[in-house]
Amino acid sequence: MLKPRIEIDKDDFYLTEQGYKVFTEKYHLKRGYCCKNGCKHCPYGYDKKTDSFK
Repeated sequence: MLKPRIEIDKDDFYLTEQGYKVFTEKYHLKRGYCCKNGCKHCPYGYDKKTDSFK
């Protein structure tokens, strides 16, 4: 099942010096769920090392 496409605004991410796209907490909240990838700005409290939520 395909998930609905999310419109990305300019403040939903930033680019690192290396050119990587990093999604902000605002984007993750807009998406509405945790992907369990250990994202830097995860608002859901997921810890990839323990595979659990804080």
